[in-house]
Amino acid sequence: MTAVTHEDQPEQVDGRPGMTDGAPEAGAATGSAPAALDPDGAAPAPMAPDVDLPGAPPSRGPRWLWASAGRGLAQPVPTEHWTPTAPDRQTLQHEMWLVLFVSIAASALKSLISLVDSLTKGQSLASQSTSLVSNFVVDRPWLDVLYQLTYTLLPLVPVLLVIHLLRRSGEGRRAIGLDMRQWPRDLLKGALLALVIGGVGLVFYVIAYRLGLNVRLAAVTAQKDWWTPFILLMSAAYNAILEEVIVLAYFVHRTAQLGWKPWQQVGSSALLRGAYHLYQGFGGFLGNLAMGTVFAVLFRRWGRVMPFLWAHFFIDAVAFVGYYFLAGHLPFLP
Repeated sequence: MTAVTHEDQPEQVDGRPGMTDGAPEAGAATGSAPAALDPDGAAPAPMAPDVDLPGAPPSRGPRWLWASAGRGLAQPVPTEHWTPTAPDRQTLQHEMWLVLFVSIAASALKSLISLVDSLTKGQSLASQSTSLVSNFVVDRPWLDVLYQLTYTLLPLVPVLLVIHLLRRSGEGRRAIGLDMRQWPRDLLKGALLALVIGGVGLVFYVIAYRLGLNVRLAAVTAQKDWWTPFILLMSAAYNAILEEVIVLAYFVHRTAQLGWKPWQQVGSSALLRGAYHLYQGFGGFLGNLAMGTVFAVLFRRWGRVMPFLWAHFFIDAVAFVGYYFLAGHLPFLP
């Protein structure tokens, strides 16, 4: 065996071993990867050249900066190179279900478990009650306000995610009518919807409770402080924004893009709305199922979410603030 001396070893160029100062070996393209040895002793087969990712620096530099396969870290892409592209069908499906399960669908699952809990307590639904707005900390009002703000604002992040996804796909929030361009008309439509849906819903709730299909809704059990009405209005706004943007506008919009039939869009949206009210009992489920059907049909006609956002806000605001001031003074309410 012949010993390899220092003089036989190739020179190092720029700190990289095995590179000679001069022209590349025969059969190797300039800038390409070194050839791979064939195990049978045949002529070496050329390897695929290293290809840098778009926006990445060249695959050269000190050893400690080298990335795997000779690729560097991506660099910022100039703004003029960004172009919105429509996601494919599979991407739309994944986005839609992920948004739902970090918001409405997760609440629906919790509501179903809550209904099972109520049904297995050995008591009738009418003998049980649930509160929609209550105190977190009674003896420290300032901390309770912080809790209220946190539990109201953080769950709105999925709404921001929806706006981001619509913008990334090149559509923007105007694709679902989430803007103030037609606010007088939207406000009027919302007020009329709230008057009709809210009135019918109140009657339906009282009937369902008398029939034992619903728990008693003690809408507000928070202490009466001067800031409590503002917390109630904020809770009403939170419910309206979260539910109407996601379960109505975004869901119907995306399912239409995915090719769902109109009855599938309307029925699925209404079913979701009813499902996350199951904690109220069967009456809450059926009432919101009907409300969701009306809202989805009208949304497909109007193409704007703002009327329904206003309507939902008015319904919840009247329910919360009205219960706060009138609880115990209206004999027909449970």
